[in-house]
Amino acid sequence: MKPLLLFSFFAISALPAADKPFTLPGLKQDIEFAKAGDVSLTLDAFVPEGEGPFLTCILVHGGGFTKGDKHSFIKPLFEPLSKAGFTWFTINYRLAPQHQWPACADDVASAIKWVKAHAAEYKVDVSRIALIGESAGGHLVSWAGVTGKGDTRVAAVVPFYAPHDLAVQVQRRKALGGLGGLIGTEELNDAAWKKLADISPLNHIQGGLPPFLQLHGDKDETVPLSQSVNFEAKMKAAGNSCETIVVPGGIHGMGGWEKLGSDYQKQMIEWLRKTLK
Repeated sequence: MKPLLLFSFFAISALPAADKPFTLPGLKQDIEFAKAGDVSLTLDAFVPEGEGPFLTCILVHGGGFTKGDKHSFIKPLFEPLSKAGFTWFTINYRLAPQHQWPACADDVASAIKWVKAHAAEYKVDVSRIALIGESAGGHLVSWAGVTGKGDTRVAAVVPFYAPHDLAVQVQRRKALGGLGGLIGTEELNDAAWKKLADISPLNHIQGGLPPFLQLHGDKDETVPLSQSVNFEAKMKAAGNSCETIVVPGGIHGMGGWEKLGSDYQKQMIEWLRKTLK
């Protein structure tokens, strides 16, 4: 499969910033949280001043499951979360096609376990851990939210423009695109359809899940708003709490939302504070 096809399935509004690395007082970078074979998985950690423990967020970047790293695409959330006084972590995970499902999902689960195990060191309130992810990362945090139990369960989940139903995504495109590398096939056959359904968070909703806050632009042509609408409906039908913030004029990728005058960052932080009192 050509690299363009791998990248294009979840197209994003801008390429990863390669100019200046993100720096911030209190930020600790490139900490290994797991080893997967010969792959070192790393994260960055921001710890506020003060005694703590603090409300904590684990951030998962997007990139169509094939691109990106802990600094790309999700960077617009770093400063607002820091100013809010939250502990936060931004993580790397294994990418397709080199690593097929469930590698990326396993890495998110490993990060949750690591954060809980190192709670005292990073002033983490283990009862107030939220997952935040965008695009492919939104899928991964939703997956963790609907399947997590015990030491992988979190208190809240915030997916941005997440593809919750991968089969519907493929039906729209009439091609697997980058998802072929994720599930290990380029042929759109019965086995592929089953795999797409099996790894779609929408199909694992049950009662008793943590509260969700979704954020989605109504002009998103990559992952349509209907993905979040349908997810919210099924969550509520199962008795769960799920809200959706719709950004008028918002396309895929939060990088351009501020130009629309959106206060989505403020709304997200207010929701986290209210939900994780």
